[in-house]
Amino acid sequence: MRRLLKLILFLFLIIPISNSMYAQSKKLSIDDQLLQDSIYKSNKKKVLNFSMKEFDALFFEYFKRKNDADIILTKTEFYNYTVQIATFSDRLAKLYPEQKEVAAKNKEQWLSESYEEYLQFKASQKK
Repeated sequence: MRRLLKLILFLFLIIPISNSMYAQSKKLSIDDQLLQDSIYKSNKKKVLNFSMKEFDALFFEYFKRKNDADIILTKTEFYNYTVQIATFSDRLAKLYPEQKEVAAKNKEQWLSESYEEYLQFKASQKK
């Protein structure tokens, strides 16, 4: 069971999510940052208590909805998913202290996800 959790953690942290794993952090608008901060504060306690099963459900639901050409997430929905996924990195850093740096980079990557880029992605799906 512990090996399975480590494997899931490894895959979660290693699989590149954005176009470039090593891209510099993108700067979000002030409104987007405020929305992220609000979502983070309201969900932090809940997300830090997620089981791996709950996190997996959230993670796969996000990708299912993101990749569905018929669904366009609202800005709040989009940031709700990305901020919760980023917040879970805090839990992983506590569970696996040796992976703290990787978890911090992963969190930064998820928090740099932009709604505008998501909308561009959705527009490219329609072509």
